[in-house]
Amino acid sequence: MRIIEKIPRIWKIAYLLICAWYAINYTIGSIMKWQILQPYNNAVLWNGFYLFEAICILIALTFIYSNWLFKFRLPFQVAGHMCGLVVYFMIISYFSYYFDYYLDGRVYLDDWKEYMQDLLSFEAMRFYDQYLITVAVYYVIRYFESLQRKDQEKSELALKNKEMELSLLKSQINPHFLFNTLNSISTLISSNKEKARKVITQLSDVFRYALDSHSGQNVRLIHELDFIENYLKIQQVRFGERLRYVTDVESTCLSVEIPPMVLQPLVENSVKYGIGPKEDGGTIWMIVKRTEFGIYFEITDDGLGINAKKVLDGKSSGVGLKNSDKRLQSTFGKSACLHINAGKYGYSVSFTLPSNWEEVRDKQRKLEAV
Repeated sequence: MRIIEKIPRIWKIAYLLICAWYAINYTIGSIMKWQILQPYNNAVLWNGFYLFEAICILIALTFIYSNWLFKFRLPFQVAGHMCGLVVYFMIISYFSYYFDYYLDGRVYLDDWKEYMQDLLSFEAMRFYDQYLITVAVYYVIRYFESLQRKDQEKSELALKNKEMELSLLKSQINPHFLFNTLNSISTLISSNKEKARKVITQLSDVFRYALDSHSGQNVRLIHELDFIENYLKIQQVRFGERLRYVTDVESTCLSVEIPPMVLQPLVENSVKYGIGPKEDGGTIWMIVKRTEFGIYFEITDDGLGINAKKVLDGKSSGVGLKNSDKRLQSTFGKSACLHINAGKYGYSVSFTLPSNWEEVRDKQRKLEAV
């Protein structure tokens, strides 16, 4: 029973359907023979039943044999099935001879030759079909199983890629940021304990948000903006008035769902390469608004721009930007790709979520659920 329980359900259904098909065939054939050729000879019905039992056993053995052959290369499988076809025919023809001739007393060699000649003339193809149909069903199921396995592997690979992207994204909150923040807190403890406690709270919020993003689910823009604000407030402890942050976000966009931490690398690059190295600092603008094409996002700064050590012109963009670009495109399509413009007076990164972003989001959720 344990062996039967381990057999996948699809194979059990296939076996029962094939057996049911031949049950119908042999029932009709036996009844017609019982009424027309050998009227009311009950042995005809019993012989048909016994022959049907033999066929059910042979079908199961054919499945097992096909499964064994499937481990080898195609030429070996073809040769193996040619031999299997001959063996199947010999076995089933012997059973047929036994029930139709032998039990009636026709046990001599001439009787067997006569039966085989008639069988080869009229019913050989029927026995061949039994083997060929069973093998065909086996390979059809194997084919669809391989397609299902490939889809499953693609889903698992996509999930692993997403997890890797999230892990990579978390690394954007890098040790340098942590060490600089801890140094700032250390300095504040002696001068402004209240502000030090506030920075510790903001730092814990930043890392809690980063850890929660591991689920991979999209978050509302309002929560992403709170995370960005905490991140920049911590950076302002280090840069002071040299770092300014301005938001221009339409209230109707706050419920928009985006991948978690997708904006952080864009803001960090502005701080790290645009504002930080500039003597008098600068301002970062966050703009989110609805347009005729969808929901428009733009992060702009008035930092060093093309004069920065690392020019963010789209060709030499860092890992964080590439990661954000891939995540946006995988969620909302190619139309949501990043557009980077480096100029003399700073640089800007923008992207647009499609107007049907809710439909795209729901479709993505269904795919993840599958």
